[in-house]
Amino acid sequence: MSQASLHGVLTRSADMPEIVSKAGRARRAGMGLWPRLMSHRGGRLGLIIVLAYVAIAVSAPVLAPYPPGAVNLAERLVPPAIGTRNLLGTDQLGRDILSRIMHGARVSMLVGLATILISAALGVGLGMVAGYYGGVLDRVLARFTELLLAFPYLIFVIGAMSVMGPGFWNLVWALSFKGWVEFYRLARALVMSEKNREYVEAARVLGRPDSAICVREILPNIVSSIIVLGTLRMGNMIVMESSLSFLGLGIPPRIPAWGSMINDGRRYMLTSPWVATLPGLALALLVLGINLLGEGLRDCLDPKMMEG
Repeated sequence: MSQASLHGVLTRSADMPEIVSKAGRARRAGMGLWPRLMSHRGGRLGLIIVLAYVAIAVSAPVLAPYPPGAVNLAERLVPPAIGTRNLLGTDQLGRDILSRIMHGARVSMLVGLATILISAALGVGLGMVAGYYGGVLDRVLARFTELLLAFPYLIFVIGAMSVMGPGFWNLVWALSFKGWVEFYRLARALVMSEKNREYVEAARVLGRPDSAICVREILPNIVSSIIVLGTLRMGNMIVMESSLSFLGLGIPPRIPAWGSMINDGRRYMLTSPWVATLPGLALALLVLGINLLGEGLRDCLDPKMMEG
């Protein structure tokens, strides 16, 4: 074999990993969202965790062994044990921790979902209008969002809850009042980059109104990025809800919430650590699952990530 032929064979062999990698990316790009998500290990694991929590939250009234507020002082601070009446033990009032964790999942997921839906609806709507038309409205909203971003999120929500008082909807509105800013900035930037593309110009030439162009033409092309942002931010909202409930400013004490459960158990950390650690582990696992699912969706929906 000549030196030129040998050099060609070696060059093609060295390029094989890159060729295989490009072929794999091409196959993934041709898949639908569901097959791509199932082939993403982190996204698949996150989806399983989130679906498990959804199933627990929906079936909590049926599957929970006891009512979450049932008090039994004769069995207070019972440690977790397999095969006993209280699988995960009891708290300082004898309430079953497993039942309270299951009902607490309902609260945390409802707060996170409601906050994201309200924030996305408000932020995307205003962002699309500001990005499409620009002008005075865009400048006013830009200054207003900069003002909101100047306040730390937790401090802002603590101040709002101090005025409105504890409550489910008060907490949702307090979180949404600043949560829409990120959706606004993302939607505005995406609309500004899309509004001068050929398909938008073609819709204008056909005489379609601006509202139809925004909703039917531009929105479908930016919705994937909005879904990814909403999924990633839902974990943050759940952590914020738990933080405020821990401080006594979130969900009322009569409703089981993971943050208030952690607060109730912190004084027993040395003698009965399960009272605080088990709700904390439930919170950490849910947030981990949501973040893994969000990263998986980002990798599956973003063409740049697919090429990387």
